[in-house]
Amino acid sequence: MSLFLEADLLSAFVASCVKDTGLTLVGEKYVSFSNPDQSPAGVTGTALLAESHVALHTWPELKAVTLDVYVCNFTQDNSVKARQLLELLIQRFDPARCTRQELQRGSPQPGLATEQLSTATHYRTQVQQRIMQTQSQFQQIEIADTRDFGRIMRIDQAMMTSEKDEFFYHENLVHPAAITHPEPKTALIIGGGDGGSSRQLLKHPSIERIVLCEIDEEVVSIAREYLPSIHQGALNDAKVEHVYTDGFAYVQNSDEQFDLILLDLTDPLSPDGSSLAATCMTEDFFRQCCARLTTQGMLVMHLGSPFYHPQRYRDTLHKLAAAFPLIRPYSVFIPLYGAEWGMAVASLAADPIALTGSTVKKRIEHRGLQNCNYYNEQTHQALFAIPNYLRDLMPDQKI
Repeated sequence: MSLFLEADLLSAFVASCVKDTGLTLVGEKYVSFSNPDQSPAGVTGTALLAESHVALHTWPELKAVTLDVYVCNFTQDNSVKARQLLELLIQRFDPARCTRQELQRGSPQPGLATEQLSTATHYRTQVQQRIMQTQSQFQQIEIADTRDFGRIMRIDQAMMTSEKDEFFYHENLVHPAAITHPEPKTALIIGGGDGGSSRQLLKHPSIERIVLCEIDEEVVSIAREYLPSIHQGALNDAKVEHVYTDGFAYVQNSDEQFDLILLDLTDPLSPDGSSLAATCMTEDFFRQCCARLTTQGMLVMHLGSPFYHPQRYRDTLHKLAAAFPLIRPYSVFIPLYGAEWGMAVASLAADPIALTGSTVKKRIEHRGLQNCNYYNEQTHQALFAIPNYLRDLMPDQKI
């Protein structure tokens, strides 16, 4: 809390962060304010940089802070250093929630959508038109049109889905497990407010009921209006039951059994260290999910990028292995995310790699899944071929 109240301490902290990122501090001014009763009211400060400036204001009574980092890219691109500086500042304040906005000055285009893979690596695509942006009770939601991906949805500045590449993610999240199950009838999706996972599940004719548990009703409402090519009516299908609550709470308080549980969540951990999905990434939660599965049931989830998030990837697999008798990691490149993305099937006994190619092909034909854009009997087997660098991140006893 001292950073919220003491100008000298805030000044020294900012100067240290500026130095660590290679930017140049040339001047500064910090002022501590007091309320009428002389209690501290926060600090306002500006650090003048050779590259531009940093502005901060703290609200100790709200435990809130605004951080503005500006850089000029006239002679060289200082954008990476600016992002690194912002990350250092955010990490020190350790917020429970964080909202970002990045603006590009002087570009003739409406802007860039950026996927932050690490503090040093970012993936960008050009935005042609920003359709809408809103702050819901839980998070910032944005819809934009892009040249390469069509319409995209971003949540808290992170890429979620796009019209043109959603099948890379949704088909591979759903079909490997759903095909492994001989006749899936019930499914629970935690997250999945864009409707893409529901749509893929509904392609399996045996499916009778899907519970879509999404904490943020606005995500579903926005997807209904702006992403019809992704959900294709699945969000309004009679088999899909909508529940708007926290996923952990729903699983903990339910006594239902499901053939499939899909964790179609936001990033396991966002770059600012916060995540609505955090409670659904614990060993306790995975054990609760295991108890909600039928004998042949399976849980499926994404793990983040094994290259950019190796520790997160490893930790999540170990938590899964502690809760389930069998786990099968796999991965697929997601163009919108700019990286190979890890996924995993966890089960009591069902094993997706035990299926022969001919069995997968027969089930695909029987269920009418021949028109998938990605998934087929060959990709089913290829997904689970694990390179050695990924094996080094995995719990040996369950793989």
